[in-house]
Amino acid sequence: MNIQEKARARASWLPSDQPPPGPRYKSLADQIASAIACGELKAGERLPPQRLLADALEVTVGTITRAYKEAERRGLVEAKVGSGTRVKGKSSDEPKFHHLSRATADSVDLSLSIPIPSPLRERQFSAIMSRLSERPEALHNALEYQSEQGSLEQREQLATWLRGQAINVDPSELLLSIGGQHADFLVLQALVRPGEAVASDALTYPGMIACARQLGLKHLPVSMDREGMRPDALERLCQRQRVRLLYLMPEHNNPTAAQMSEQRRREIVEIARRYDLLILEDGVQFVTRELRGTPFFELAPERAFYIFSVSKILSGGLRFGCLRAPAALIPQLAASLRAQFWSSPGVVGALACEWLASGDADSLISWQNRELSARHALLEKLFDGYDFHAHPCGFHAWLHLPEPWRASDFVEQARLRGVTLVSPEPFCVGSQPAPQAVRICITPPASIEALETGLTRLRELLAEGPRSAAPLV
Repeated sequence: MNIQEKARARASWLPSDQPPPGPRYKSLADQIASAIACGELKAGERLPPQRLLADALEVTVGTITRAYKEAERRGLVEAKVGSGTRVKGKSSDEPKFHHLSRATADSVDLSLSIPIPSPLRERQFSAIMSRLSERPEALHNALEYQSEQGSLEQREQLATWLRGQAINVDPSELLLSIGGQHADFLVLQALVRPGEAVASDALTYPGMIACARQLGLKHLPVSMDREGMRPDALERLCQRQRVRLLYLMPEHNNPTAAQMSEQRRREIVEIARRYDLLILEDGVQFVTRELRGTPFFELAPERAFYIFSVSKILSGGLRFGCLRAPAALIPQLAASLRAQFWSSPGVVGALACEWLASGDADSLISWQNRELSARHALLEKLFDGYDFHAHPCGFHAWLHLPEPWRASDFVEQARLRGVTLVSPEPFCVGSQPAPQAVRICITPPASIEALETGLTRLRELLAEGPRSAAPLV
């Protein structure tokens, strides 16, 4: 048998011997689509290795690579390092990450990065609504159409509060948004064209991954260390590919909790200027001023954006935030925002800004930070001796699982023990392999006692190991 015959004998699937006309890689992608449609290739089935299929068809490996990438672009298959290229299941387009809890009533939810539940939040919100209702002029302004950037009064109130947090923005450079996720989408839609590349930490916020995918952008991962994005890896990427925008969470990466040093920030800025990258800094994971580094927009005001949201400090349900942008780009962003929904809702902005300006928000943040300190102390006590990383202001910890644990098995065994976690896959950019680690959120339980119950179950599970793990009875 020659090489082609041997390869054809070993291949798990082969396309037609008479491909349709046109570029060979596109015809191969068409044949993959047809095979999936008729059931010849089933969900989860692995396509032949590229070298093997190239030998079987007597084409170059590059042709097969392009065909698989085209099939991946169409959403037919997905490639993962170490597991090859597999056919996507029918549920592949379903989001793998959710912002609402999927925990059952009898389980402890440690899956979501949300503010700590408290009656104080509801009491303050009720008082804010009452105060606002007693100010006819404020109500009138809130019910009017707003400008594309949002109400000037609200931008001034927000800028004043942010400056008190050492985030020195000017009202003229702010655009009000419907939360941080909307600000992410707005920047990408307005400033990055379909097919262009954005880069981020290899493990990053799933909302950004969803935005890039929805807009047809190429999303490239950059290797990380304990400080987040590695400048040397970013430099190598920029030497190989044209990158339009860089997305960063320098204060508190989600999910790894990595925080950038001042030196690292300056190195990133130098690379951004050298390769003309825009920098989108996500500041939604709120960090107190004494623990916060220099925002990128202070280091590179001409190219850096900053996102703020009240989701982690006041309420996720308010859906209110802002985007700080370079002055030269505000008209372009405002035009995109206007095309989406005219402007941010005036009533929501009035409530959020009144809450921040009243001083009640500061007392709520102080309470939450005290509660976080107690929860982090409990986390450190129970997971002493394990490899985990957390930020003092963070809502979660990143736990590296000891051998022989696999992340998927740990998440499933935790579920059987009555603890809900999220697997690492939603945080992985592109074909970045999922690490054997899990994000443990310490804020969803309303009480520290409930949190202790969930963490203790995870600690016991780690100690027992995967072979002896059994459901809680």
